Amino acid sequence: MSSTAFWVVGVDASGVERVRELLGHGDDPIRLLARSGYASPGPSSVVGEADPHTVTVAYSVLPAPGSAAGAVDEVTGGPPAKRGRDPGMVLAPGEEPVVLQRIAVYAVVRSARGILLAENSALTNAAGTWGLAGGGLDPGELPEAALHREVWEETGQVVEVAGVAAVTTRHWVGRAPNGRLENFHAVRLVYRATCPDPTDPIVHDADGTTSAAAWFPVDALADLPLAVWTREALAHLSRDDGG
Repeated sequence: MSSTAFWVVGVDASGVERVRELLGHGDDPIRLLARSGYASPGPSSVVGEADPHTVTVAYSVLPAPGSAAGAVDEVTGGPPAKRGRDPGMVLAPGEEPVVLQRIAVYAVVRSARGILLAENSALTNAAGTWGLAGGGLDPGELPEAALHREVWEETGQVVEVAGVAAVTTRHWVGRAPNGRLENFHAVRLVYRATCPDPTDPIVHDADGTTSAAAWFPVDALADLPLAVWTREALAHLSRDDGG
């Protein structure tokens, strides 16, 4: 499990806190709020604390009686996501997965040169696909600090963060690139950001999970081999922006 506590807070239109719960392993903030009878269009703010390491995401909520039965996935708009499993996975006798929750930050970075993407390296399970720049929080690291660090390490760009846009989750059992069997819960904070002075991207974190970085015109994204969750996140944000 992650050593970082991830709190989900629901605040109504009058500013009253209606929900405050820890996000459990495999859970999703929108489903958590729905079980308490509330619906939300998405996160409104993120606050981090270094010691103890805590991430708190606030959501604007509206009462939605019975919403738990009709909860939807925040990104796809479909039914709540279930735990996945790697196809064809073979377990050794007595093998049990390591339970791991990873909290990470990513940015949809826009500039005059387009949208910034990073290519996944062979150290990932999605080698050759393109995704948003970002990565996991270091112990005690605050979310926006982690975002600036990750974007610089993976692309060499300096960005201005405009705010959190979405929180997406995925939960599955499968093998990491090193062969370890994991019960893995990915919690991704997706931010909007701009790059006032875009340059030719360069990967500073050599031999890491990013093999290349580049700016792409928005109309070129449909033809790129995007990581599945990145394509879903971009589509979700496009709907929010009226695209």
